[in-house]
Amino acid sequence: MSPKHTRGRRPRIVFVEPAETQVRVLTTAQAVRLDDALNLLAAAPDEVKPHATASALRDYQHDGVRVIFYATALGSILIVTYVEVD
Repeated sequence: MSPKHTRGRRPRIVFVEPAETQVRVLTTAQAVRLDDALNLLAAAPDEVKPHATASALRDYQHDGVRVIFYATALGSILIVTYVEVD
């Protein structure tokens, strides 16, 4: 499949174990804010700035939500490594 055929698809979001643990302790309100942030990330993951210590990682921070993630080579999966919601 050519890249132009995959542009409209949103990537699948996968959490590694530490991020899963962080998500499990969020309140309902925090989880809703995280979901909103993940929807934005899925729409345009390449627009998020690289993490300061590793260029493959992306560091999204907005409105008290922080998500550190990286995307697979074709952008079909976002792998979340860290989650923080104030």
